[in-house]
Amino acid sequence: MEQERYHAPAQCPVCGENMVVTKLRCARCGTELSGEFAPCRFCRLEEKHLRFVETFLRCRGSIKEVERALGVSYPTVKNMLDAALTALGLDEKPELRALREKEERAQVLQRLSQGEIDVDTAIAALNQLKGGKGYE
Repeated sequence: MEQERYHAPAQCPVCGENMVVTKLRCARCGTELSGEFAPCRFCRLEEKHLRFVETFLRCRGSIKEVERALGVSYPTVKNMLDAALTALGLDEKPELRALREKEERAQVLQRLSQGEIDVDTAIAALNQLKGGKGYE
């Protein structure tokens, strides 16, 4: 019998910051890998947003079909879509996203200069901000 699996929490229940995956295990052979891994964007979604995105995809993006599938009105579907986009970080205009990323990079570098984090942690944080590109 397969063990029931739970959805991993995206935010820390204590401080609200994003959680980080630190251990992976193969269910078949038991091989384990430890480190600091960024979860996929969709893994961070709350269950309600994930259910909506799955329904939206099943309906091939047709808002009318989503209305019927969920039994809600057009404005409700639009609000749910906006909420899912916000949760995925896809609602920002490119110029606002660039400004936010610049501020986040500056915060990482400030924490490094103040000794709050070490160089390896700063590099990992900067790589995460760039989606794993550059800084190595």
